[in-house]
Amino acid sequence: MNFELPEEMVALREMTRKFAAEEIGPNAREWDRTGEIPEESIRKMGELGFLGTIAPTDLDGAELGYLGNAIVIEEFARQCGGTALMLAAHNGLCLGHILHAASDEQKKKYVPPLARGDMLGSWCLTEPCSGSDAAALETRAVLDGDEWVINGSKMFITNGSKAGVFVVTARTSDESKTKGISAFLVDRDTKGLHIGPKEDKMGMRASDTVPLTFEDMRIPKENLCGQLNMGFIDCLKVLERGRITIGSLSVGLSRGALEEAVAYAQTREQFGKPLIKHQTLQFMLADMAMETDAARILVRKAAIKQDAGESSEMESSMCKLFASEIATKSCLNAIQICGGYGYIKEMPVERLMRDAKLCEIGEGSSQVQRMIISKKLLDMKKAN
Repeated sequence: MNFELPEEMVALREMTRKFAAEEIGPNAREWDRTGEIPEESIRKMGELGFLGTIAPTDLDGAELGYLGNAIVIEEFARQCGGTALMLAAHNGLCLGHILHAASDEQKKKYVPPLARGDMLGSWCLTEPCSGSDAAALETRAVLDGDEWVINGSKMFITNGSKAGVFVVTARTSDESKTKGISAFLVDRDTKGLHIGPKEDKMGMRASDTVPLTFEDMRIPKENLCGQLNMGFIDCLKVLERGRITIGSLSVGLSRGALEEAVAYAQTREQFGKPLIKHQTLQFMLADMAMETDAARILVRKAAIKQDAGESSEMESSMCKLFASEIATKSCLNAIQICGGYGYIKEMPVERLMRDAKLCEIGEGSSQVQRMIISKKLLDMKKAN
């Protein structure tokens, strides 16, 4: 097994690291404060292919695969979790769903502008009363002639205030809880689509999160994305791949906490010697380094399986679960190492910690990931 990245992936990592350090890092605190990523910065990301990482080149994408996407997301998250989340929702969820389920005609219409960064994409699954139990969604779509009429609401929608297109899930049949849901492509200017105010979040503040309401919203019949009543099945595949993205985001946050803690410990003196010379802190840093690297290996294993066309259901859940919990732990340890300075907004570790916590919740909580892993293990045991 080769643990070294191919040359082209090393070049991608270095290019992305340089861009993130120069364009994202210096602005991360301000974007966290304002809850806004400037349009100019998003435009630059689009020009460099960061908004089309998994899209094919014949549709104006960068075609970097899930390994390349993981590398990009880690480097962005090292500097700003909210910016990385914006990319993750755009690439992994919205573009990911369209590439997986949409017709060729729909792909030709929506993928190029999304991949170029001409517009952002948003993925709409969660509702006020359906979070972990996503199949319990209540938004409903009814076919009326040549149009679908959609009524309902969505909650915690990333990129919702800026998106040009939304992938919206809605119930189209009551015959089955999971096989009665369909997905639809909804343009921003669609009448009946109401975008709510931004949520005032604990972390990931640079990334916008809003509620959506659909009030007799009419869309063309051909805007059905994928097979009728099979949208939830498609969502499970999108989430399987999206968890790799959240895993890589978590690795970036954990690495950021480690690097900031090391930098601080090298300059701060306590009891007559640099903080870095105290063995108790050395052990904390050693654990952070070990666990961050282990999380990265899990992420890349899942990404490589996806790029090979294989299922990574268990690997995706494992990397997302482990990496997200390690990210929170690393950030808390970094604050502990930095002491009082780590608790104030002047230092990045305070922001990194707030960003990290969401990774244990979004795209399937830690508890849901453990359910998936244990079920997969038991199914494998029965098969043997």
